[in-house]
Amino acid sequence: MKHLFIINPAAGKYDHTGELTGVIRERCEPAGVNYEVLVSRAPGDCTRIAQAAALTGEELRIYACGGDGTLNEVVNGVAGADNVAITHLPCGSGNDFIRMFSDPAAFSDISRLLDAEEARLDLIRCQGSHYSINICSMGLDARIGTQVSKYKRLPLVTGHGAYLLSAGVNVVKGMHQHFVLELDDTVIDDEQTMICIANGRWYGGGFYAAPDAEPDDGLMDVLLVKKVSRLTAAKIIGKYKEGKYKDYPDIIQHYRCRRVVVHCDTDSDVNLDGELLMAKDATFEIVPKALRFFYPSGITYHN
Repeated sequence: MKHLFIINPAAGKYDHTGELTGVIRERCEPAGVNYEVLVSRAPGDCTRIAQAAALTGEELRIYACGGDGTLNEVVNGVAGADNVAITHLPCGSGNDFIRMFSDPAAFSDISRLLDAEEARLDLIRCQGSHYSINICSMGLDARIGTQVSKYKRLPLVTGHGAYLLSAGVNVVKGMHQHFVLELDDTVIDDEQTMICIANGRWYGGGFYAAPDAEPDDGLMDVLLVKKVSRLTAAKIIGKYKEGKYKDYPDIIQHYRCRRVVVHCDTDSDVNLDGELLMAKDATFEIVPKALRFFYPSGITYHN
């Protein structure tokens, strides 16, 4: 079996290529591991590299070395490929997907990743060809999430700080819009502040949005935040960040479903793990057990 490390030098605040390559060599060569290190050169490169590797048919373990955007690119390159398992070697600013595991720091230890357990996880498919392993969103939340990258490289700004900066700017721009939603057989026609569609639990550099989500249960956890004022949003954001959306049942509705269709009045932002799509009509579907994911032995992701 081959181990392929795909490094995104644009992830995080600086290029980790040199230090990561050295650590990979130190861990893999003494253990006799068959490995290769490839470095992305442009947006979308991680997808192209992962897809090309998967198409060889060789049994592979791919390490997405970067942030959540890097993981998303690799996922989109291998979705449905039975010969490939992937993991996340975090060096980005958020690294939110792996926060659901009992010891996220273990993903930074290459030796522990080499001694790994494996699970079949669900994916969210959007527009038939784009995949998300973690969380999708629309409305205010999508505008915030897809613009975080503008702020994360500022001096002294953390992943969470970049999210808060983006949130502040976009709250000023506008709070809500009209959507018609189809949640399996339920139709909702109303103005919403934001829509969160979750396979994972954490996003936005540390927001614990969907604490009940399980990435292998065949369902998406959907949170709808109704039209609220800026003052109300400021009051509830702390609880939302802590995963306590149930404290506001009149404002935040929770659904579990297999398919979500969102109809917008105009082209709108769609956030897929921090990556941006634009759509007037967006369809999200759960794809059960579509991805082999490996993680350090001895830890768990179930609640």
